[in-house]
Amino acid sequence: MSARRPRVLVVGAGFGGLRVARALRHAPVDVLLVDRGNVHVFQPLLYQVATAGLSVDNVTRPVRAIFRRQRNVAFRMAEVTGLDLGARTAATPDGPLPWDFLVLAAGGGTNFFGNTGLAAHSLGLKEVEDAVRVRNHVLRRFEQAAITMEEARRRELLTLVLVGGGPTGIELAGALAELAHLVLAREYAGLHPGEIRILLLEMGTRLLPALPEKLGSYALRSLTRKGVEVRFGVRVEGYDGRVVELGGGERLPAGTLLWAAGIRASHLLAGLGLPLGPQGRIPVLPSLQVNGHPQVYAIGDAAYLEQDGQALPMVAQVAMQMGVHAAMNIQRQLRREKPRPFRYRDLGTMATIGRRAAVAHLAGIELTGLVAWIAWLALHVVQLIGYRNRVVVLVNWAWNYLFYDPANRRIGPE
Repeated sequence: MSARRPRVLVVGAGFGGLRVARALRHAPVDVLLVDRGNVHVFQPLLYQVATAGLSVDNVTRPVRAIFRRQRNVAFRMAEVTGLDLGARTAATPDGPLPWDFLVLAAGGGTNFFGNTGLAAHSLGLKEVEDAVRVRNHVLRRFEQAAITMEEARRRELLTLVLVGGGPTGIELAGALAELAHLVLAREYAGLHPGEIRILLLEMGTRLLPALPEKLGSYALRSLTRKGVEVRFGVRVEGYDGRVVELGGGERLPAGTLLWAAGIRASHLLAGLGLPLGPQGRIPVLPSLQVNGHPQVYAIGDAAYLEQDGQALPMVAQVAMQMGVHAAMNIQRQLRREKPRPFRYRDLGTMATIGRRAAVAHLAGIELTGLVAWIAWLALHVVQLIGYRNRVVVLVNWAWNYLFYDPANRRIGPE
C-alpha cells in the first residue's frame, strides 16, 4: 500500500491562493483549494463592473476551470469557520477538512473602522457583489432623479461622494465622472449636467500618498478636468443614506457614499483562534509561518509582516509573491530543509483615471497620461485569467473608447 501524500489546504482563491496552488504543481503533495465562492475575481477591474464598463463574467473565472489540467489540485466550495490546530483540521458546514500544511489566503474586505453607520449605508468595493451593488445603486439614483420634481431632492440623488484618495478612489471617481457626464447626462431627459456632482474626499493632504507627489498632482488635475471636486483634510464621521456628516459639523446631502478609505483582513480570520495584529491580520514570521505553528502559513491580506520598518501593503503583488514563497517553503519543509525568509520586491504601482489618463511608478520611472494609460491597459489584459476574458475585455474597452457606450447598464434587484 502506497504512503499517503502530504495534504496542503489553501483557504482562499484570490491572487495569493492561486499562486500557492500553481507553484505546487510539480510537488509531491495533494492541494485542496477552498473558497466560499466558485470563481477567482480579478479585483483590479471591479471598479469597471461598478461603473458599467465590464460585466461580472469579464472579471471572473471558475476556479475549477483554472486548475482542470493540474492533477494535484482539487477545489471545494465551502466556508472555513474554525481550526483545530491539534488535529490539523479546518471546520466547514459540510464537515472537517484535514491538512498537513495550511495556507491562509482569505483576502481582505472594506474597513469602516468600527463606524456602524458608515458600514450600514455606504458601499465598498472588494467583492463582485459589491461592484454589482454599486452599479445598481448609482443607476437607480439616476432613475429616481429623472422623475423627481423637487429640485433639492434631485440634487441630493445626483450627488455622489467617494471617500479615499488612493488608487481605488481615483479610479472609481474618474470612471464615475465619465459615466455620469458623458453617458447618463445625455440619456436622462430633464437632467442638467450641472446638477450632477461627484466629490472625492481625502483626509490627507494629497492624492496617491504612497506614490511620488508628481503623480498625485497629475491625478488631481485629471480628476478636476473630468468634473470631480476633490477636497483634502476632510474627515467623514457618519452617513445615514441621505446626509454625509463631516468633521467640524458640516452636513452634505448625498444619495451615494462610496467608501475606498480602508482595508482590513477577512472577518474569517477572527474565528480561527489565531492571534491577530493590525487590521485583523495574522502576524507571521519572516518565513510567512504563524509563530508556534510551523505547518501554518498566512499570506497576502491575511498576513501582517514588516519589512524595513514598514508593514507590507495589502495589495495583489504582495499576495502573489507571498504565495510563491509559501509554496517554496512548504517544499523545503518536505525535504527537511529550513524555510527561507520572504523579501517583497516592489514591482511598481499603476492607476487609471479614465480615458487616456493614468499614472504609473515602475522601477523608479514615473509615467503619466496616454503612455501610462496604454501601459495600464496592456498589463491588466495580460494578467486577466482566461484567453476568452482578454478578448472580450479588449472589445468592450475599444467599443467604449469609440462610442462612449458602456453596455452593462442593467439594473438588478435591490
